[in-house]
Amino acid sequence: TGVRVNLLTGKADALIKRLEVEGKNSPADLFITTDAGRLYRTKMMKLLQPVESKLLQKLVPEQMRDPDHQWYGLSVRPRPIMFAKGRVKKSDLSTYENLVEQKWKGRICVSSSSSIYNQSLVASMISANGETATTEWAKGLVANMARTPAGGDIEQIKMLAAGQCDIAIANTYYLGIMSKGRNKKYRKAAKKISIFWPNQKGRGTHINISGVGVVAASKNQSNAIKLIEYMLGEESQAWYARINFEYPVRDQTEISKLLKQWGEFKSDNKNISLLGKNNSVAVKVMDRAGWR
Repeated sequence: TGVRVNLLTGKADALIKRLEVEGKNSPADLFITTDAGRLYRTKMMKLLQPVESKLLQKLVPEQMRDPDHQWYGLSVRPRPIMFAKGRVKKSDLSTYENLVEQKWKGRICVSSSSSIYNQSLVASMISANGETATTEWAKGLVANMARTPAGGDIEQIKMLAAGQCDIAIANTYYLGIMSKGRNKKYRKAAKKISIFWPNQKGRGTHINISGVGVVAASKNQSNAIKLIEYMLGEESQAWYARINFEYPVRDQTEISKLLKQWGEFKSDNKNISLLGKNNSVAVKVMDRAGWR
């Protein structure tokens, strides 16, 4: 296009704070981040603006975009159950809810409650089952943890491969990074792990997104929208699957060989904005359950 793009990267919360501090003087045009919870918070802080684009509304499924058109999903990030080959059978697994069963006592690895990914998982369960039932579920999950939560998703997968737990909850793209990266120890560990897609007979596996919105202070709205449309083009969407091991938001986009190996799955089709709306309640639920 000939349009120059200046890229500034950083931690999501730090970038949100920067947008807030800069206010109307912000030089930013686009905000790209992971997790619908963060996108929802950015919208509530009035840091984004509506984008009316018939093309974006056509390309991005309704459940993966803001109802007010202030942000759009770029890629899909499932958070299924992972299990150790040889120590767990697929037939032993079924739903997120059933992870509280006694048979999983001391066998589960999961990251801390400060993880936005876990907060969104709990938020999705609140949407499906209500706050009271989700609180009891969170207490049961904590009781079945193999260790005090520490580290991110890669750490959970490493612990799973090392035999310190038998199942883990983690985003699939981390397993992709380990499977296809240069780190030999990671590749070896990843070979010991299989993915199970929970809740296939019900609402489907929990998913999240990476997404993008036009900053409220943007001085280059037209070019900003062009860039979003480019990132939702077929070539860009295929890149997410091939290089980043994430799923395209666009239907019918070709996915990588590795993603195909993980198998097809039914995903939770509730509007992803609910993850943001339920975030504060999810944090309280996790705190009450002793999920540290």
